[in-house]
This record gives sequence, structure tokens and C-alpha cells, in this order.
Amino acid sequence: MSETTPESVAVIGLGAMGGAMAAMLVRHGWSVLGYDPSEESQARARDAGVTTVTAIADLAGTEQVLLSLPGAEQVSAVVPELLELDSVRLIVDTSTSDPRTSVGLAADAAAHDVVFVDAPVSGGPSGAAAGTLAAFVGAAPQTVSTAAPLLDAITAGGWRHMGGPGSGNVTKLLNNALCAGAIALCAEAVDIAAAYDMDADKVVAALNSGSGRNAATDVNFPRWVLPGTYDSGFPVSLMARDVNLAVDLAASTGTAMTVIDATRRAWQEAARQLSPDADFNRVAQVIAASSGVLTPTGRNQ
Repeated sequence: MSETTPESVAVIGLGAMGGAMAAMLVRHGWSVLGYDPSEESQARARDAGVTTVTAIADLAGTEQVLLSLPGAEQVSAVVPELLELDSVRLIVDTSTSDPRTSVGLAADAAAHDVVFVDAPVSGGPSGAAAGTLAAFVGAAPQTVSTAAPLLDAITAGGWRHMGGPGSGNVTKLLNNALCAGAIALCAEAVDIAAAYDMDADKVVAALNSGSGRNAATDVNFPRWVLPGTYDSGFPVSLMARDVNLAVDLAASTGTAMTVIDATRRAWQEAARQLSPDADFNRVAQVIAASSGVLTPTGRNQ
């Protein structure tokens, strides 16, 4: 296997996350090729200094590829095309995918002398733009170092090797299930406080000074729910999907997961009521409407 060139990479998937990662890599001195079927996404990437191509075949000569795709179906479609390019030696998949898909693709890649790393990320478009994402990495121990320069670049060193292929996506799905549960629980807590005519902003601030503090109270509610901005860049359909996948993980182990299953029901209802591309924080609106206590912005009547 030839050495990869840390300063050169192709990014496939130039949406909110992939586009931000590609732009960040350019700002840090990397030479970045980009591909996305969306002309709008390509145009934004070009404005950020990415050289775009019109087909995956045009990436011939590239050794490193970073994927940022909607899910396992898209990753499964793209990777075989990449394996047909003799130049590719490393594929880092930052998509949130099914762990079983990652295991299978890692084996397929190894048969072509290519390293496949599942490295789903957390931190949203703002973290991607700043290069401060967290990444949960699944790969054979002897191959992780191959991906380290690229992982360092997109996370400022904030990545963790979780185990073999698929373990990165197991961790990411559990992370998202915890996030989803925290937002839903925080929404109900604020509803209860509102029933006592308490101010939602003061309640959340107080919770953040106590042991109930979590990412939902610290970030999601002050930044998106209480002000009603809802522009995180992550859609409710994907969070509902991720919670479903987390429940599937639990089922595959034969373990009963009552809390995660209740979280799934809350997010399924949110996905049913909201448009697929609605901001995932709007689950608080659905919960507020069902309580009859709060307005859709999450504030007191």
C-alpha cells in the first residue's frame, strides 16, 4: 500500500456537513476535490475553494476519500465505485450508518487493499466548519494510523478509536439516542414547569446549575428551542431514523430497552407530524402541543 498524502483528499457528499468539512479542509491548506449530485451543493463548495467533479470516476488518481452521505444505502452504493478506482487506498466514512453495513464494506475494501474506516461525527455543521467535530472511529487497530491525519484535520484531534469495523457507528447511534432522549425529556420537564407559571428560560438556566444539566439543557434549548430559531441543520427525519437504528441494535443483542423504545415512540410521532427536513429540535414543539401547556416555540402561554 502506498502512503497517502495528508494534504490531498476527495470529499463525496457536499451537503451541510460534508460541504462544511470540505471548506474547513481547504482553509487548513488541503487540496480538496468534491463530488455531489446537487449542483447547488457543488456551487457552494466551489465558492469555498473546492474543486468539484461531475462523476465519481473523475476522482481517479485520488488516494484518500471522505464520505459524508445521508445513510447506509448511499454509502453502500458509493463504496463499490470507489473500489474500482485503483488509486484509492483510504475511505473514511463520516456518515451515520448501520454498523453491519460498515463491517461488510470494511471487508470488501480490505479485499482491494483499501482501508475503510467508519468514523461518524458529532457536532453539527458549525463543528464541521470549525474543524472541532467529535468522531467515533471503527477500524482494525493496525489500520487506524492510516486515517489519523484526516481524522485529526476534521476533529482537531477529537476522535476516539472505539474498536473494530462498525463500532464507530454503534457509538454514534447510542450517542444520538441519548441526545434524542435528553431533548424529549427536557421538553416534558419544561412543560411541567410551565404548568406552574414558571418562565422557561429561568427553568433551563436553573437546571444547568444542577445535576440535571445535559446537552439538551445546555445547548439545544437555549440555542434553538427557547428562541425558536430551529436552524441546527439536522433534520427530524434523520434523528428519528437514528433512534430506530439504536433500538434495532438493542434488539440484535436480545436486550430489552424500555427507555430507548419510549424515546423512539416520541420521535416517530414527531417525524409523523413534521416535514422530513424540519429541524430536529422541533420535537419540543410536538411535545409542547401534546401537553397543552406551552406555545409551539416552547415558551409559556
